[in-house]
Amino acid sequence: MTKEAEQRPLAEEPSRCKWCRRVLPNQRIGRPREFCSHACRQWHWVGKQRAAELQLSEHELIVTKETLDQLHDELYVLACAVNDAEKDLAAAHGKGSAKELRELLEWLLEAARPLRDRELNQSSLRP
Repeated sequence: MTKEAEQRPLAEEPSRCKWCRRVLPNQRIGRPREFCSHACRQWHWVGKQRAAELQLSEHELIVTKETLDQLHDELYVLACAVNDAEKDLAAAHGKGSAKELRELLEWLLEAARPLRDRELNQSSLRP
């Protein structure tokens, strides 16, 4: 094995759009893409301009209280589902049936889907 192969991570994180965070398609040639669309490139530029006007650093973000509250609610539901799953697994001591495990997994997936499917809507993209 070469030194170069030893230094590369085993599973590389897919590249994502700098604005909307969608996974970008793999490309073999040319400069790596940073945005999934011209609109995302434009919104990124507008966002940088507005951040400069408001004197925000690169690591600061403005979100609506409603959006933040909704995110906290979804995280709370997921945390409760994980806690319930851990308790159920500990109580079963490896003796749970396939049906019970499936129900447990479905409950976890149901709690996680809102976070997985969360995308910024266009109104929240406008700075």
